[in-house]
Amino acid sequence: MASPATAAVENLPQVLLLLHPAAFTIFGEEHFTSPKFRFLKAYESSLPLDEFLAANARSVRALLVSAATVVGAGILDLLPELRVIVTTSAGLDQLDLAECRRRGIRIASAGDIYSADVADCAVGLLIDVLRKISASNRYVKNGFWATKGDYPLGSKQLRGKRIGIVGLGRIGLQVAKRLQQGFGCTVSYNSRKKKNPDQVPYPFYQDVRELAANSDALILCCGLTEQTRHAVDKEVLAALGKAGVIVNVARGAVVDEKEMVRCLVEGEIAGAGLDVFEDEPVVPKELMELDNVVLSPHSAVLTRESMMELARLVVGNLEAFFSNEPLLSEYEDD
Repeated sequence: MASPATAAVENLPQVLLLLHPAAFTIFGEEHFTSPKFRFLKAYESSLPLDEFLAANARSVRALLVSAATVVGAGILDLLPELRVIVTTSAGLDQLDLAECRRRGIRIASAGDIYSADVADCAVGLLIDVLRKISASNRYVKNGFWATKGDYPLGSKQLRGKRIGIVGLGRIGLQVAKRLQQGFGCTVSYNSRKKKNPDQVPYPFYQDVRELAANSDALILCCGLTEQTRHAVDKEVLAALGKAGVIVNVARGAVVDEKEMVRCLVEGEIAGAGLDVFEDEPVVPKELMELDNVVLSPHSAVLTRESMMELARLVVGNLEAFFSNEPLLSEYEDD
């Protein structure tokens, strides 16, 4: 016979986990627990997923996912009572939003938690590429300074550069403010729609190619959708030109990665700072050999402070749902 404490836990509402969330590994599962719910972990079962869900999860009303957990109609069919999806990511490209909307499933994202950290990373990557900081570091550590002499010149200072931002949402706006106010850069942007010019004074380009043609650096901050997939293609990279730099803190598939690699290898663009890739964690080997490319392992969001805020937000959203209160960071279609 189960103890009263065990029975009490078993009677808590369940939050389904299809895959082990990266945030649990990075920060610790204990930060995401609550006395108001318990986790049902499909990834710990030896059963095929469809059999596990049929046996255990047909009454589950809440699902916790990360960016790696793809949720489409097939999964939703197996969860007829699902009413909320809470995600540890700011992006929602892993979710079939139209299908969730049709079924009345609410979504809570990471909201604005990561914006400042990602904006800092974007600016850092840009400075690193232009001033060759990582490449210079390798040069010194390999002992080449003493044997080969001074390192080749980097680019002129960031001040005054023309910056094109693709995706002027929470992150894009913070990148724009840092570069304009801190470095005197000229900012322009492309987005799904033009912002109110009284609130966002930067020039708007409806066409990404035209934005690239009028930029020294292109910084990608947009979400991944069917419209933005490979938005930075051969024509856009050609418009950016031999002196142009690309920084990607969005999603790898926003860029035609094979074409970007070719342009970098053949000198058709000047450099790249990349936090994301099309087939993570696989990175094209050609990029490893280029000193004008700075690579980061999709870690722009990974700071202790952000993880602490994320844990509070995830728990807060789930507790609010089970208490029939408003979600803390509900996604609303715009």
